[in-house]
Amino acid sequence: MAPRRKKIYEGKAKILYEGTEPGTLIQYFKDDATAFNAQKKATIEGKGVLNNRLSEFFMTGLTNIGVPNHFIRRINMREQLIRQVEIIPLEVIVRNFAAGSIAKRLGIEEGTPLPRPIVEYSFKNDELGDPFVSEEYVIAFGWASQQDLDDIVSLALRVNDFLSGVFFGAGIKLIDFKIEIGRIWDGDFMRLVVADEISPDSCRLWDVKTGQKLDKDVFRRDLGNLTDAYTEVARRLGLMPANTTSLTKPTLIN
Repeated sequence: MAPRRKKIYEGKAKILYEGTEPGTLIQYFKDDATAFNAQKKATIEGKGVLNNRLSEFFMTGLTNIGVPNHFIRRINMREQLIRQVEIIPLEVIVRNFAAGSIAKRLGIEEGTPLPRPIVEYSFKNDELGDPFVSEEYVIAFGWASQQDLDDIVSLALRVNDFLSGVFFGAGIKLIDFKIEIGRIWDGDFMRLVVADEISPDSCRLWDVKTGQKLDKDVFRRDLGNLTDAYTEVARRLGLMPANTTSLTKPTLIN
């Protein structure tokens, strides 16, 4: 019988376990789906398998273009080995088109192109509903320095350029996305890396031609089957056989 692993943290969509080597964690992707700060919940069969594979795909792509991140390797269908990082308590949001909260706040029609990519922050706190915060808040409360913020914006925009190009090549428009940033220490030297995950859970994705939603808004707004939407994203990116229609029994291409 395998030894019981030490759980470090459990979130809405993932569990972190102690890693197999110093300075690492094992990130396990659950099938749970949540929306509206976990007021709406469901278990979507196969979602964790797909998000694990998609996040591997994107993190590997970032590594290949020199964007530092926490990903080391995928272990199996639901788990990946990652570097242990000190997470900055912010969600970093990059918006290319108006959708969701910015459309409501500013009265802009969803899908309207923004003048340029907008980077904004929310404070990572489920009890408070991850409220939006300004750079002034971030610096005043010591969550990050001005230099950190400059580096975070630079990282976020590089991720945006990469993801926008990859998705557009697959006929998908990247409306917005959110990432988390972590600190890795090497002696006295600190560097910032992209952490958490990159998947349809953390992006808004619309079909370029039809505007069909291929992200968690399908679940939030009861627009259809979430597994089918995520499967379509993976299929277009070449991660699943072209004739795949459902991830209930996943067939992923290695």
